[in-house]
Amino acid sequence: MVALDLLGRRTALRVLWELRTDSLTFRALQDACETNTRLLNTRLTELREAGLVEHAEGGYRLTDEGQRLAKALRPLSAWADQWGNRKR
Repeated sequence: MVALDLLGRRTALRVLWELRTDSLTFRALQDACETNTRLLNTRLTELREAGLVEHAEGGYRLTDEGQRLAKALRPLSAWADQWGNRKR
């Protein structure tokens, strides 16, 4: 339940989604997530404390645990794509 609570917070999944393939600077991540500075700072702090995101020289990136989570979410993403296509 703790993980679902964290992932259900506004922009948490979006941050993970945007970091799934590459590191991003704070500004680039803010633009990609279309969010404000305060909310992004809050989510990044929470995701860092959870061990899913880290800050490195190139910006923010997923940790190994964050990569494992991203891999675990791929089937959900595939389902969502199919579901979205049926809704059109």
